[in-house]
Amino acid sequence: MKDDRQVEALLRELAPQVIGLLVRKHGQFDACEDAVQEALLSAAQQWPEQGIPDSPKSWLATVATRRLVDEWRSESARRRREENDALMASAPATVSDSDDTLTVLFLCCHPSLSPPSQLALTLRAVGGLTTGEIANAFLVPESTLAQRISRAKQTIKKAGAEFVLPPAGELAERLRVVLQVLYLIFNEGYTTSGGPDLHRADLTAEAIRLTRLLRRLMPDEDEVTGLLALMLLTDARRSARAGENGSLVPLAEQDRSRWNAEMIAEGVSLVSEALAAGPVGPYQVQAAIAAVHSEAATAADTDWPQILALYDVLEKVSPGPVVTLNRAVAVAEVNGPEAGLELLATLDDDSRMSQTHRLDSVRGHLLELAGDTGSAREAYLRAAGKTASEPEKQYLKRRAERLT
Repeated sequence: MKDDRQVEALLRELAPQVIGLLVRKHGQFDACEDAVQEALLSAAQQWPEQGIPDSPKSWLATVATRRLVDEWRSESARRRREENDALMASAPATVSDSDDTLTVLFLCCHPSLSPPSQLALTLRAVGGLTTGEIANAFLVPESTLAQRISRAKQTIKKAGAEFVLPPAGELAERLRVVLQVLYLIFNEGYTTSGGPDLHRADLTAEAIRLTRLLRRLMPDEDEVTGLLALMLLTDARRSARAGENGSLVPLAEQDRSRWNAEMIAEGVSLVSEALAAGPVGPYQVQAAIAAVHSEAATAADTDWPQILALYDVLEKVSPGPVVTLNRAVAVAEVNGPEAGLELLATLDDDSRMSQTHRLDSVRGHLLELAGDTGSAREAYLRAAGKTASEPEKQYLKRRAERLT
């Protein structure tokens, strides 16, 4: 089992490096990515029994290149064979030490792709997850996920995307997309959008791993540091967030002795470093909010005025309905539930909130605080009817039943 985990970790680290190596030599990102996936599968089957090769990156490059050769020589690829004959030598004897992971990550988050395609392609090409693993994570059939990945690679090809980092003028915007994709992966793991599980620890761990990697590659980007801090401070609460039988335990009721002190310490250190560096971005501010929560020994000790002040900052740097939703909770804690409900009412006509259960969930909580138990119960039940997450559905129903 230990060897299996060691192999899995190594393959995830090497996957984007080998893709980069092959794309630089042969072009054709789509074909190279497919070939590397086959090489990863072969390694996952052979290495635990036969041992990890002395040069695992070379091993993967060799196997993947042979897959490319087989494809190019196949009957279905006859027309491409002649133009690729010069590339059909056996795998290179030596492998470059360069790491193209960052380039692969930016390519997978190409702006021509839809967010679901960016997520899927990032997890496969950079995260080293199989199509089946990603399909399970997002509760879609494997065939559907495979088609999504295939279309994503064809979209990149049609867009004429080159295997290079974006120019300086585009880097900030593309980095924003990369960070958003990593954050979405983390959120899907921490608060699974559907199915019987409250968490997907494999997804949260992968999001943290990729963000650590991004920070190593771009150490001067404070928002990368802020995102990593946010993930660590949030994930530190994971074990306390689940009760018996996987039931949801809200933040105010969690046993804080079960929070991961090591992750909190690292997260606080990172956010302090990022905030001290200069102008703040949304991930840094969200991390600062998470840090304030982590510093409270009990829910009653939470410094809500400071949290509200931070949400005021967040609303200026990154306004949006989710920020307003969360800010309403802080407003209610500082100024009373009626003030929170008044702010919440500004979201009623926002189409972006119509499909989520969170608006009704928060409204139920604030109505309950205000003493309007009948309306709170109705809001909880509406929220329960909108969520596809079974633990959240059961939690909201319990809240409603308690007010009967």
